[in-house]
Amino acid sequence: MCIRARFLYEQSKKVTGKTQGRIISTLRSFYNFLVLEKIAENNPIEDIDYPKIDSKVPFVLSTNEIDKIILQASLTKFGARNQTMIEVMYSCGLRVSEVIEMKISNIFFDESLIKVLGKGKKERFVPLSGIAKKLLYNYIECERKESKFDKQSVDIVFLNNRGGKLSRIMLYNIINDAALAAEITSKISPHTLRHSFATHLIAVSYTHLRAHETVLELV
Repeated sequence: MCIRARFLYEQSKKVTGKTQGRIISTLRSFYNFLVLEKIAENNPIEDIDYPKIDSKVPFVLSTNEIDKIILQASLTKFGARNQTMIEVMYSCGLRVSEVIEMKISNIFFDESLIKVLGKGKKERFVPLSGIAKKLLYNYIECERKESKFDKQSVDIVFLNNRGGKLSRIMLYNIINDAALAAEITSKISPHTLRHSFATHLIAVSYTHLRAHETVLELV
């Protein structure tokens, strides 16, 4: 191995596979430009393969940790809003954008459903749990009704202290602060709640499936 190749090999071990991939892509584009401009005869990066990127297993909160976060959120200045927001986000498996864009007119309490606007502006109906439904109703009828709001946010469910929509950063900080207060040291994000919801849903579904299989085996 030549000195230059050896140097590149040693340097590559100091960065992640994702960073290596970006470097290779940048160099490949650069050499393609040099070849196009007839400054270089060939692209020495052309035959270099992109590194395999290990997929990290997302962190999952336990149901007990979720309960602690929701409890701590309820003890904050805007407790009713924060508690309701995190409960709805978790129990409905919502994305950040779906929470901050949620509209009062899209909540159907009689049917226990909410209509959300997801990726690609696709609408879907999501069932409300009993707890989420009760918290949402109480929040809208009490704290939300007493809050000031601007003209653009009259139908928005969760408002900031100025009467406008919450930002993604604000939602992240609310969840993170509640997690820290609950003494959860792992770094979490709003997506952690969504992934935890999916994991818990699969676990519950599997438990019910096994219970049905056991009953069928006894019949």
